[in-house]
Amino acid sequence: MTASIPQPAQPPQPVNPGKASRPGTAPLDSAAQLMTEITAQLSDRLSHLTLRGAPRTPQAQRVPQPARTASQGRTAQSARPQHQPSRAVSAAHTPRVAGSRAPTPRASTSRASRAAQPPTPPPTLVAVAHGSRDPEALRTVRALLDRVRALRPDLPVRLGHIELNEPLLPDTLAALRGEAVLVPLLLGRGCHVKRDLPAALAAASHLRARIAAPLGPHPLLAEALHARLTEAGLSAGIGADMGADTSTRALGRAAHAGQGAAHAVVLAAAGSRDPDSAADTERTAALLSARLGGLPVLPGYAAAGGPSVVAAVAALEARGCERRLIALASYFAAPGRFAGQSAAAAPGIAAAPLGAHPAMARLLLHRYEQALGGTAPAALSHRAVTVGV
Repeated sequence: MTASIPQPAQPPQPVNPGKASRPGTAPLDSAAQLMTEITAQLSDRLSHLTLRGAPRTPQAQRVPQPARTASQGRTAQSARPQHQPSRAVSAAHTPRVAGSRAPTPRASTSRASRAAQPPTPPPTLVAVAHGSRDPEALRTVRALLDRVRALRPDLPVRLGHIELNEPLLPDTLAALRGEAVLVPLLLGRGCHVKRDLPAALAAASHLRARIAAPLGPHPLLAEALHARLTEAGLSAGIGADMGADTSTRALGRAAHAGQGAAHAVVLAAAGSRDPDSAADTERTAALLSARLGGLPVLPGYAAAGGPSVVAAVAALEARGCERRLIALASYFAAPGRFAGQSAAAAPGIAAAPLGAHPAMARLLLHRYEQALGGTAPAALSHRAVTVGV
C-alpha cells in the first residue's frame, strides 16, 4: 500500500482590486498598469461608436495633415473673397452656456411699448355759455373757442349751453368720458355758477370733472373792455399806460377850471340778486378805471340788482359829468337781449360785448389751468396778469 505524501499548502494568490484584464493578458500588479488597461478598453469601446451615422475613425488611423508652407498660406489667403460676410452672431442664435441666463429684451420692449402708446389727452375743457335767442351769440362763442383751440391745439374743447341754444350742457356732458373741466363763460358768481353748473355735474356721475371759477373779475377782462371802448371811439390816449396820462390830467384840469366835464364810463352788466355777483362786477369796474387812468367807472345793470344803466348815467351826471361824454362798456360775453338794451340806453359811445377778443381766449385757458391746480400757460404772459385776483 503506497502512502500518500502530503503536498505543501500553496500560498494564496494576491487579488488585484482593479483587475479587469482581458483574456490572455497578464495580471495587473500596479496602478499604472491598471490605468493603462482602462484607457485601452475605453478606446476600444469608442472605436465602435458612430458619429452622426458614420463610423468614428480611430485616433491611430487618423492621417495627419501636412503643415502648410508660408507660400501656401499666402496663396490660400489671396484666394479668399475680399468682402467676407460679417461674423457677428445675433443674440437669438448665440448658444447658451450652462448655468448662464439668457438675455431678456424686457427693458427695450417696455420702452418700445411706451413709445408706441399715444399720449394721454388732457381733461376736456367744457365752455359753458348762457345761451341767447340772438343768432350772433352762438357765432361769437364758437369764434372764441376757435381762438382757444388755436392757442392749445392739444386740448379737447367742447361747448355746452345753460339754456336757449344747443348743445345743452347735459347733452355735452353725457357724450364725454374721462375727465373734464367746466369753464363758465359767465362774468361773476351768480346763481348759474353756484347752482346750475353743480347740478349738471352731479347728473353726469360717469365723469371726473370740476368747475372752474367764472371769468370775472380779472385784469384780462379790463384789457378786453378797454379794447372794445377804443374800437368804439374812446380816445386812444386815455389810460394807455395803466395810469393817469397827459390827456386824462388835461381833462381833470379843465373840469376843475370850469371849462368842461371829465369823461366817465358805465359798465353795463346783466346783474344778479346774488351779492357776490355784484361784488365781482364792482371789482371789474375798479380794474377798468385803473386801466383808463382813473376815469370814473360805475356799474349799471340790465336785469337784476341796481342801479340800472339809466340810473348809473344819471348818477354820473350828478357828479358833474357831461352826458354826451359818458361812454358805455358792454360787460357781456356775447351779443344778446341785455347787451342790446344797454347799448340803446347809452348817452354817448357804446362798445361791443367782450366776444372773441384774444384776451378772452387767454382768460378761458387761465381759468382751466387754475382749476387743474397748474400754472397759467405762456399765452397769459401779459402785463395785466400781474394784478392778482
